[in-house]
Amino acid sequence: MPDIHIHREHHLGFKQARKVAFSWAEKAEEKFDMECTYEEGDAEDTLTFTRTGVKGTLLVDAHRFEMKAQLGFLLGAFKDRIESEIGEQLDALLNAPAAKKPAAGADKKKAAPAKSAARPRKS
Repeated sequence: MPDIHIHREHHLGFKQARKVAFSWAEKAEEKFDMECTYEEGDAEDTLTFTRTGVKGTLLVDAHRFEMKAQLGFLLGAFKDRIESEIGEQLDALLNAPAAKKPAAGADKKKAAPAKSAARPRKS
């Protein structure tokens, strides 16, 4: 069986990396009809995903994402494309504005909205 191995280093910290992994799992379930199981650990989480023709794991910790997947015969023909798309998805999630931490020493008062600014109402 063709194998996929994707490794990404990050500086998000464990809590934010966990959010990124949850987000990836939600997208995988919606877009690819994956069945995902997420197990939280003290220092590392394991996301297991499966569907017909593919099974794998995404290991998440405070410094890295490590994905390993096995493709069945039919999906094996698309290994390079699948690997590229998954890598792009992880990169997009890791580089999303919500995933970025504020710079050290950033002045929080500058980011706060002005008191006179209109705020949206909750319905």
